[in-house]
Amino acid sequence: MARHRNAVCRLCRREGVKLFLKGLRCFTDKCAIERRNFVPGQHGQSRRAKLAGYGMQLREKQKAKRTYGLLERQFRNYFEKAERAKGPTGENLILMLERRLDSAVYRMGLASSRAQARQIVTHGHILVNGRKLNIPSYQLNVGDEVSIKSKMLQNAMVMEARNVAQGMNLAPWLEIDRDAGKAKVVALPKRENVQTPAINEQLIVELYSK
Repeated sequence: MARHRNAVCRLCRREGVKLFLKGLRCFTDKCAIERRNFVPGQHGQSRRAKLAGYGMQLREKQKAKRTYGLLERQFRNYFEKAERAKGPTGENLILMLERRLDSAVYRMGLASSRAQARQIVTHGHILVNGRKLNIPSYQLNVGDEVSIKSKMLQNAMVMEARNVAQGMNLAPWLEIDRDAGKAKVVALPKRENVQTPAINEQLIVELYSK
C-alpha cells in the first residue's frame, strides 16, 4: 500500500493546487495553499519559473498520482491498462482511478480524504455486495453495492466526514444513501463527472509516450 510519510501539505504546495490530502483541514483557512501558496523549500518563494514541455507533463502526472495516493509503479500499471482498453487512453486512466473502491468510499462522504478511505477499506469496515472487501484498488462495476459496517456509522471520524459531505453530489455515477452509509453503482463514471482536482490527462499520455 502506498504511504507518504512526510507532510502531505507540501505536496499540494508543490503542485500549486489543493489535492485534498489532509481531509477537513483543506476546507479551512489552515490549508497550506491558503497560507503559503508557493513551492516548499528554502528558495520556494523565488522559484516561480514557468514550466513548458516535459516540466508541465511531469507536474500533471505527479498531481494525478498524488491525488489518488499511488506509487509510480502502480500508476504506470494503470496507464498501461488504460492504453489497452478501448477509447482515449487519458480518459480511461482517470476513470479507472475513480472506480477504485477507496475513491468511491471517499466520494460517498464516508472519509474526509482518500488516505482515510483507504484505511477504512484495509481495516475491513467496507462491504461490497454484502461481503467484506479490504482491497482499496478493487474496480467497481455497475450494479455493485458498497456499504460501511453499521457500527462504523457512529465512528467520530466517519460522522465528521458525513456532516461535511451532506448536500454534496460528488459522484453522479453513485446512488448514495449517506444516512445508511451505502451506495450503488448505477453507471460507470464519465470524464465530465470528475472535476476535482483539474487534471489534464493528455499531458500524462504525452509524458508516457516519449
